[in-house]
Amino acid sequence: MSAPRGGDLSVLEQRPGPGRPRPYRFPPFEREQLDNGLTIITAHLPGRPLLAAHLLFEGGSGSEPAELAGITSLTARALTEGTQSRTAIELIEAAERLGAELHADAGWEMSSASVDVPRRHFGPAIGLLAEMIRRPSFPAPEVERLRDERLNDLLQARADPRRRVDRAFAETIYDAASPFSRPQGGTEETVEPLGRDDVVMRHAALLDPRAATLIVAGDLAGVAVRQVAEEHLGDWSGEDAAPVRVSVDPRAHASGARLVLLDRPGAPQTEIRVGHVGLARTAPDFHAVSVMSSILGGLFNSRLNRLLREERGYTYGIGAGFEFRRAAGPFSVRTAVETDVTIPALRDIYSELERMGGPLVEEAELNEARDYLIGVFPLRFEGAGQVAAAIAGLVTHELPDDELDRYRPAVAEVSAEDVLAAAAHIRPHELSTVLVGDAESIEPALAKGGFARVEVVREALVTPDGEPILEAALEAGT
Repeated sequence: MSAPRGGDLSVLEQRPGPGRPRPYRFPPFEREQLDNGLTIITAHLPGRPLLAAHLLFEGGSGSEPAELAGITSLTARALTEGTQSRTAIELIEAAERLGAELHADAGWEMSSASVDVPRRHFGPAIGLLAEMIRRPSFPAPEVERLRDERLNDLLQARADPRRRVDRAFAETIYDAASPFSRPQGGTEETVEPLGRDDVVMRHAALLDPRAATLIVAGDLAGVAVRQVAEEHLGDWSGEDAAPVRVSVDPRAHASGARLVLLDRPGAPQTEIRVGHVGLARTAPDFHAVSVMSSILGGLFNSRLNRLLREERGYTYGIGAGFEFRRAAGPFSVRTAVETDVTIPALRDIYSELERMGGPLVEEAELNEARDYLIGVFPLRFEGAGQVAAAIAGLVTHELPDDELDRYRPAVAEVSAEDVLAAAAHIRPHELSTVLVGDAESIEPALAKGGFARVEVVREALVTPDGEPILEAALEAGT
């Protein structure tokens, strides 16, 4: 085999570097409003014949009463179970005849219903969407089935170390009064008593066009979006709707930094979460925080992954970052390691979090993070549904219309000094740590390693009838 051109240079040394990012602009969109207060946003995407329509409602899981936690998610799931004139099967069949798909979901801030449909069937599809939203039947047996599915899901979550640590982490860093301290779909105690009457009441509270937005994206040439919206949603009145806009309380747990160990006897791995209450999406240094998070734990070559995976061999992967919500979401480091390296892995995590506070990041790290974020940004909006979802994010977080156009230039301008300033949002003295693993092995090592005030939680992984939780969950799922 002949030597590669370039003399003694290796093949790796001859690899081309990244090119300059191509110019990109987020698709322009327009706003208008119907007489009943419904906002309409349209994004014309030439050549995208599959249209996406998202109908957003103010009011998500963060605004529901604590004693009814899970009701918003249950209501959203029940929307597709039939209307006053069609059964669930008839609704699905009507959508399939149009080549359409109907969906409904709930987030922390907003609830939504959506339809994806070829442009030639846009009018009838919006009619189906409006029927599903405005005249759902909420059959009691289906509501009960969905409720029982959620209870079964909670059983499985207790048996799954990854999901168990996520729930415990939220409970550890947030005050119990904050909705963010509990699962978005509710807990066993709050979901079990939910019934059809609760669903009907929650639906009525959300049904207000003055706090709703219809987003339509795709090739809209010749599509009379406003006319279709007027036909199916123009006579919609929200006079009976209740106010659902509330400010979610994201306050931290009063105990401050904690170390919680949930015992899983004999577990070969330890699930690890380290973090604290983070930032809202409207943080003024959002772009610098995004770059900083990528350097820390958002890229394959991030500091955490390079150290714990590539150098130490402790884990298959580790990630870190901020989950941005309308109110302050969590900052977390997330990984799983073998039980016998739990303590050194924790020390390395703490060390890297401290190191983000100085000195300045190296130019190569900074360039890699910025180039990645700038490069993948356009890939996030290739389909009409992705464009509609991005606009929905602007509505949800009340961001300016040019936010997505400003993203790439703002990221490109982030300096090493900006990254260092953004790292101040990571507060090492406030970090809580939650572990799910074998306490018999981990607890003595924690004590020997100087970790104080360990809260050990030993859960009975059985149902009230004494049946193992995982087996009970699997049986209920069948």
